Amino acid sequence: MSAESHAEILRLLKETAGGYLSSARLSAQLGISRAAIWKQIVALREQGYAINATPSKGYHLAASPDRLFSEEIQDGLKTAIVGSEIVYFAETDSTNHRAALLAEGGARDGTVIVAEAQSAGKGRLGRRWTSPAGVNLYLSIILRPAIAPRAAPLLTFLSSLATARTIELETGLRPTVKWPNDVLLGGCKVAGLLNEMNAETERVNYVILGIGVNLNMTQEQFPDDLRYPATSLALALQHPVDRVRFCRRLLSEIDSLYRDYPAGQDTILAGWLAYFDLQGKKVTVEEPSRSIVGTVTGIAADGALLLSLENGDSERILAGDVRPLP
Repeated sequence: MSAESHAEILRLLKETAGGYLSSARLSAQLGISRAAIWKQIVALREQGYAINATPSKGYHLAASPDRLFSEEIQDGLKTAIVGSEIVYFAETDSTNHRAALLAEGGARDGTVIVAEAQSAGKGRLGRRWTSPAGVNLYLSIILRPAIAPRAAPLLTFLSSLATARTIELETGLRPTVKWPNDVLLGGCKVAGLLNEMNAETERVNYVILGIGVNLNMTQEQFPDDLRYPATSLALALQHPVDRVRFCRRLLSEIDSLYRDYPAGQDTILAGWLAYFDLQGKKVTVEEPSRSIVGTVTGIAADGALLLSLENGDSERILAGDVRPLP
């Protein structure tokens, strides 16, 4: 039985808008036997779909599971590039790792890899990203922009801007962005971005946008040894969020920004700065070999953090952990 038939049965059940769909109609529309349809219904039930079967009426979709299935995300997704193909894992080591393997195998521009859980989720600088099952959003997007490597860093700002916008649009909460790749709520980390690039001297082969958003984690699910305070949207709202809907909105925001990239780099940076709250503030930056204190004066066109030091010197920071000072 093809995956297309599986998805088509689900689509037809949803189109009945709470009514019943007869096996005769399904059989006629799909060109498969009633026995084959029943096998697909059983498979859908095993995935968590509540499907009632009533003699003389047919099948009725009573409820869908809280799962990030490809079919659920693509149902109603209107994007030009991002999400045209979605690869789903109940669990994987890391969506970025899976994306790299698929990219090396020729996966097309805009392919999305999404997982319910990660056993080896990755954060920046090799740190672990806690990834409990069934509560958050863990995804990676394969992009193949026709750009030189020097134009790639601002894709980090693209993904963090899209994430911040999605949070605000879906919840009404106003997040802030932390250079270079975190999204915060009330000073606590709610999302992290990890972008990885494969490139030659003058050409990008592919970029992987890795995004993790804490959607419905409870306080008890956060580990005690977190480097920085963290939260989830559910904790901030005091109610869970619809993970599929959030994912659709995020993919739409990324698609919109990516379609205008790199021509729209100035717009992306301006949008990101609208969520950035450290402009003109004193910060400390921890680099692998030193700690720097200075006042944030802006973000360079290539994404570097610009600091003014107390001695009057200027610094361009390309990587490091930034913390505001009193």
